[in-house]
Amino acid sequence: MAEMAESTAPAARRRAAWRDPLWLAVPGLVYLLVFLVLPALGMLSISLTDTDTGEWSLAAYQRALGVPVYTRIIGNTFAIALQVTALCLLLGYPLAYWLARLPARAQRMTALLVLLPMWTSALVKNFAWLVLFGRTGIVAGLIQALGFEAPDLLFNRLTVVFAMTHSMLPIATVSMLSVMTQLDPRLTQAAGTLGASRVTAFWRIYLPLSMPGVASAGLLVFIGALGYFITPTLLGSPRETMMGQAIINQVQQMDNLVFASALSALLIGAALISCLVYDRIFGLSRVSGGGATARAAGSPVRRAGLFASRVAARVFGAAAAGLARLLGGHRFGWLLPAYAVALIAVLVLPILALVPMAFTSADFMSFPPPAFSTRWFAEYAASPAWTSATLRSFGIGAATAVVTTVLATLAAFGLSRSTSRLSAAAFLLFMTPMVIPSIVVAVALFQLFAWMGLIATDLGIMIGHVVHALPIAFVIVLATLKSYDWRLDQAAATLGANRPRAFLRVTMPLIRGGLVAGLIFTFLASFEELTVALFIGGGLRSTLPKQMWDDVILQVSPLLVAASVIVVVIVTALFMLAEFFRPRAARAAR
Repeated sequence: MAEMAESTAPAARRRAAWRDPLWLAVPGLVYLLVFLVLPALGMLSISLTDTDTGEWSLAAYQRALGVPVYTRIIGNTFAIALQVTALCLLLGYPLAYWLARLPARAQRMTALLVLLPMWTSALVKNFAWLVLFGRTGIVAGLIQALGFEAPDLLFNRLTVVFAMTHSMLPIATVSMLSVMTQLDPRLTQAAGTLGASRVTAFWRIYLPLSMPGVASAGLLVFIGALGYFITPTLLGSPRETMMGQAIINQVQQMDNLVFASALSALLIGAALISCLVYDRIFGLSRVSGGGATARAAGSPVRRAGLFASRVAARVFGAAAAGLARLLGGHRFGWLLPAYAVALIAVLVLPILALVPMAFTSADFMSFPPPAFSTRWFAEYAASPAWTSATLRSFGIGAATAVVTTVLATLAAFGLSRSTSRLSAAAFLLFMTPMVIPSIVVAVALFQLFAWMGLIATDLGIMIGHVVHALPIAFVIVLATLKSYDWRLDQAAATLGANRPRAFLRVTMPLIRGGLVAGLIFTFLASFEELTVALFIGGGLRSTLPKQMWDDVILQVSPLLVAASVIVVVIVTALFMLAEFFRPRAARAAR
């Protein structure tokens, strides 16, 4: 009997493994393996070949790391990325802290203002800065009105860092806010009952507990900034050239795919090293349920951080107490709300400035416009190039949203119910497109699609957009399923419903809000995406962002601003739609 039990055990384990719902993630995993992992490996192999002979060679890496102009570009890239990351964390933490203290409904509505710039095209925002920071722009005018000579505000490192920080700040703020909203406020209240001041409770309790959000925000901002090319191209000078610009130049102008692949491989290496360092310090795998928490908790960096928080608590606590005694008990509680409102105003400033510029009667862009007119909207509607690009963006965006949401929903459902040890690896693979610079993904797909004949096709652009948007939908649906009561499915099963029927008749209606949010945000990710369209479109298939990019590079007219306003209206309407489709229970709870 024992021998029979031993012989049937492997078969039972195989049946149990097949019943594990992790297999639902297989379509998404296969998609990422085919259109992300394999192209990345192919790009790496190309970077290790000689341009002339096609034999194995490290010449491309020797050029990248040995020629002064490229070492300077690599140094620029890392220096600017670090500066942007530091600024995003320093500026975004007080904003996230203020948002976390708001009532739930006010927090959600205010967070929409923070998120709106994140989902507005980087082209739109940077183009607005071109006008606002120009010699005749409103910023220079205000400086002159104060009696100072207006400096050159464009085409320098300071402006590039400012504009990139403006674009990445919402990501940092939302990442930190997601952790802060989960902290138990009773912990700081308990510290107060034990005699700790509000300043001490913040530095000793709140800040250490919120550090996972700070760490994840820093990782996302740093990796995103590594692949940036729009802002330094439009607002920087040749001295601020970054690796993304160099990669585009090598592909589109020099036709040197080997060197572009080597630069892309260096970016991938930088992103992976950043993830490994983060994992060693903070425990990346705990995000997916792994066991890195203990290691991170005892790391020297964490011990040093706790020591620094104790020192800061004493220093700032003494300073706050002394200032309160000096001012008769006044503690400046209005400073944080004033700071948050001012920062949100700066975030939405370029979007609001576009609207009057689009209604100008002049042949050039200015703020404020000399007179109002709708001529540029009429020209937009009458232009075959702009209307076809807009329709193509809608079509590709809709297809991307459907395919991405289906793959992400299956994967999220499988991982949320899986007990397999492979679920952590599957989770990390689904998050991989978020931690690889988008320009690297575009270069890798360019090589694969050139072999498959998908360059300059809508299908090729859509496939690339799905890779780009898949982690967004995956995270949204997975977060929705985490709050779902699975006992409802068990109740349906007791009434005779099989798994597919229970999913369609019970689960899907209850997670409708998450599915709609996944559809909307993946559509936005596709609608706003430029990098994949720039490479895969081949100059023949223009999406709306690609058409806007061409207009910025070749000619600058108010027609571009009119198109930008249309994009902003679409983004805002979709945000409102996502809010409308939030589950009633969630809205009532907030």
